[in-house]
Amino acid sequence: MCDFHNLSDEDKNLFHQKLLHCANNFGGKNFFLHLLEAIRETKPHPLVSTNTSFNIELGSITWDKVIFNEKLQLLIKARVNESKQNNLLPEVDAKNYKKILNLLRTLRPIVFHVKPANKEDGHGFFFQSFDIIDEDTTKLNPIFDALFFCSVDTVKKVLNYVPKN
Repeated sequence: MCDFHNLSDEDKNLFHQKLLHCANNFGGKNFFLHLLEAIRETKPHPLVSTNTSFNIELGSITWDKVIFNEKLQLLIKARVNESKQNNLLPEVDAKNYKKILNLLRTLRPIVFHVKPANKEDGHGFFFQSFDIIDEDTTKLNPIFDALFFCSVDTVKKVLNYVPKN
């Protein structure tokens, strides 16, 4: 998703609709982009927070399981491969296959809840980290990817995308 220019028009429109829906449920594009900027500025990465939450004045993100730094680093490496092969899972005979499979099994059940601080701004949204396509194909959920990994400029492009007629 972070390589927005290389996506088909159909995928661009789909990602635009998903992220716009999430942004509107968080209070609008500006609030959503402010959340992303706060996530990017936070060190260490918010996903490795031991209290399984990330809070700013505009709202919060909570999840139900601690994610260790080793898992985060493995996920970051797997993201690079996903963009090349269109699948987070490597080939079965690849030496890191078992590690990636265990990563997916660990992170897949985690549900992320994003809530604005002011209920008048929206009711928030929730998502999981992966989309399971079939037994052999898994992709990062574009919302998860946008919130925690893509550049803020890329997310702006997705939010402001105008579908071709």
